[in-house]
Amino acid sequence: MIDFSVPENIAADLAWADDFVREHVAPLDATFADENVIYDKTHPVHEGYLRPLQQQVKDRGLWATHLSPELGGQGYGQVRLALLNEILGRSLFAPSVFGCQAPDSGNIEILAGFGTPEQQDRFLTPLLDGRISSAFAMTEPQGGADPSLFTTTAVPDGDEWVINGEKWFISSASHAAFFILMAITDPDVPVHRGASMFLVPGDTLGIEIVRRSGMGIEAHGEGNHPYVRFTDVRLPADALMGEAGAGFTIAQERLAGGRLHHAMRTVGALGRCLDMMVERAANRTTRGRSLADNPITRQKIAEAWVELTQFRLQVLHAAWTMDRHGAAGARTEIAGVKVATPGVYQRAVLRTMHLHGALGVSNEMPLVRMLISSVALGVADGPTEVHQATIARALLRDAHDPERHWPSEHLPTRRDAARHLFTSIEGI
Repeated sequence: MIDFSVPENIAADLAWADDFVREHVAPLDATFADENVIYDKTHPVHEGYLRPLQQQVKDRGLWATHLSPELGGQGYGQVRLALLNEILGRSLFAPSVFGCQAPDSGNIEILAGFGTPEQQDRFLTPLLDGRISSAFAMTEPQGGADPSLFTTTAVPDGDEWVINGEKWFISSASHAAFFILMAITDPDVPVHRGASMFLVPGDTLGIEIVRRSGMGIEAHGEGNHPYVRFTDVRLPADALMGEAGAGFTIAQERLAGGRLHHAMRTVGALGRCLDMMVERAANRTTRGRSLADNPITRQKIAEAWVELTQFRLQVLHAAWTMDRHGAAGARTEIAGVKVATPGVYQRAVLRTMHLHGALGVSNEMPLVRMLISSVALGVADGPTEVHQATIARALLRDAHDPERHWPSEHLPTRRDAARHLFTSIEGI
């Protein structure tokens, strides 16, 4: 039977996390609302404020819950992660405080699944502890997220690899202790067999930040998503992750969970929007009447609740499917939440902005930043259209029937096929 109840022990952890984020993590958002502070582990706020918070999370048993126990996590399934991420999605800093900040969380999973013991000792251990940041260098200026158009290459030279190319919009690159980088190692075969992943220390010669890039609300030359050039970057042979040619497979393993986790956190952002709408309506008057008494306001609040509830159930179902059938078995469901995420988020933010008037579009509310985030989620981890194609292919795969001349709902055909069921009844 379907059961929507949450076990008492899990509910207690979620209640603790909700209070903890509101009371102790939200002040970080209000004071240091800058991705560069989040990823710059040398910033004094990390040692002075974040570390004690992280220790409280560890003591509660909620640190890096997406990881297996041998890696210091709790081995939570996707459904439990979804419930926790709804809370973390309300805060910029909460994922860092709880040990699940992207892109580090995905890079940890790659290292855990494909790294050698030596690679794990060097890179995984400090990343697990939250002492360093990392970057995932995949997208390129011309190729975007399409590996078939990538031009970054890794060429063997004796017992080394030599990397040349450019990567674009690489989150956390300026603060990364290392990169996980995708490069073409065999251009003569299809990309799913010709791309490889490499571990690149951030201080390796030949790495250049061409310019810092950021989101549209940030000033030119600022931001946490730089344009990076790799020129004759030399790496030892053991910098290769897995086998040569396995880069595409590794990337897909990483991205499936990331897409779902983005959607989980978006549920929290939608809840934040609904809270802002309700508060504004209950406490604001116009033309002598409370906004809460305006029929249009009530309609918009109801729409917000309905969309939040629908999307939350879709995310939980995708998480449930992934728990039972793995990422491959949940591919359609994950694509579905990826398609839904930017649209439902954008509509929620626009409703909330409109209800707040000029304040809603000002820099005194978080809504403009949230609106940019909603648009960014339409291209992050693959554009929406790619995932729409994935869903359509899955639905069309078994639909072709060369013997079918009329649609299955064609009424004359259905009547002819069903008539024999009633021939034995007298009077018909």
